[in-house]
Amino acid sequence: MRLNFLRRPAVGLALIAFASLATPAGAQDDKPASPAAAASKSDRPDLSPFPADASVKQNIVLNGRTLNYTATVGSIPVRDENGKKVAEVVFTAYVLDGPHDARRPVTFAFNGGPGAASVYLNLGAIGPKRVQFGAEGDSPSEPAVVHDNPGTWLDFTDLVFIDPVGTGFSRSLVKQEETDRRFFTVQGDLSYLSRVVYDWLEKNGRMTSPKYVVGESYGGYRAPAIANRLQTVEGVGVNGVVMVSPALDGRNSIDPDTSPMAWVVTLPSMAAANYERQGKALTPAQMADVETYARTEFVTDLLRGREDPAAVDRIVKRVTAYTGLPEASVREVGGRIDSRWFLRELYRSEGKLGSWYDSNVTAYDPFPWSPMQRTGDPILQAILAPTTSAMVDFVTRQVGWKVDAHYEALNPAVNQHWEKNWFTSIESASDLRQALAVDPKMRALIVHGYDDLSCPYFGSELVVSQIPPMGDPKRLQVKVYPGGHMFYSRPDSQAALRRDVMALYGVS
Repeated sequence: MRLNFLRRPAVGLALIAFASLATPAGAQDDKPASPAAAASKSDRPDLSPFPADASVKQNIVLNGRTLNYTATVGSIPVRDENGKKVAEVVFTAYVLDGPHDARRPVTFAFNGGPGAASVYLNLGAIGPKRVQFGAEGDSPSEPAVVHDNPGTWLDFTDLVFIDPVGTGFSRSLVKQEETDRRFFTVQGDLSYLSRVVYDWLEKNGRMTSPKYVVGESYGGYRAPAIANRLQTVEGVGVNGVVMVSPALDGRNSIDPDTSPMAWVVTLPSMAAANYERQGKALTPAQMADVETYARTEFVTDLLRGREDPAAVDRIVKRVTAYTGLPEASVREVGGRIDSRWFLRELYRSEGKLGSWYDSNVTAYDPFPWSPMQRTGDPILQAILAPTTSAMVDFVTRQVGWKVDAHYEALNPAVNQHWEKNWFTSIESASDLRQALAVDPKMRALIVHGYDDLSCPYFGSELVVSQIPPMGDPKRLQVKVYPGGHMFYSRPDSQAALRRDVMALYGVS
């Protein structure tokens, strides 16, 4: 998930980050710390020690089959160059019970933000249990009751959900300035999280297992970058990468006044929202016309600008038809539709707002006459309560990992402390290219929801169209489903995701 704190035009970089760091953050060491380092005290002595890892036996019924598994919650230390512990990263692991099978994969999962815990992939998309959130009509006051998840991946891979520093219960043990330098930069984030994956594998004797990385939103940016770092720095091969609603390239939104790309990547998602409101099924065939227009005539007419009134007229006519907005409104902005303006304009007559993450999920606007949106995103505001309540109950009551701390499902402080200007500089398409080039057997899947304006699917399609095939063209695929950023809140889309991921893992 990408935190909706930014106010960039048109393109929502949905939880992304760029590259550059003063000091490598992940120089962890599994060896005992030196006596001097071991004797030093944390810069935050008020923190209670984390408990030992805790586990519980659970089961689910999936397609008529009972799966018995062990759920474990615990922490992995992050150490600096001298062996001093500077952070503790909390993980939630689900491992299928039974004899050890060296061929059984293990998958590491990350959400985004920056500032989002992994609970959204865990209790929404792929973990063994799920709680309802992210769909039209969901209410934060509904009981946060978990159920068996029909879309889980647990039958074909063990799962490890990792909460970066500042999210979930994961925490820094050093002062804010050092925390920012070590953990809240793009490269620092990738460095220490890659090492956490390495450390979990070593700790649990899984170095020879097939390994996969999945990330959502900014986690979708992280996933290929972590995979590439695991391959080339940590010495860990990665069999596959799944990017869920990823932000692969934030540079599209750098200057929407001179570059057409900010408007190009969002138009198809606005059209998808319009088609869905009309009751039309969202399919590749339905979307083909707007995608072709966005790639061709829309680009050239945008570049013609105001000096060509005929080009402006053409844009207004086509954009009006695709989006369903009033023509007068579209003409006022020259057919250049800012995503957040679109979400207010779409439902203004109803006194509602659409969500940046799924434009057909709405909430009442408490300040409908304000010139600017003064309330949070409908989905972000609604998902915090069920995910936080369900996860805290699971960790502290069901698993019994008792901790004296607040669980941060969405932590705005992380986003606010993140390195400056990250959202227009990051891109991990290069990491994806290099990871695929390094390992000719590695496979990658990018998945999106049609209605997502925070991480528009068309941006990924444009990026992938520029990547050479490097062997089997099916090694890298883009799949798009009905729904938004969290399309897996819709049962049919979650089922389609599961089928496509099973193909990636080579299971039937």
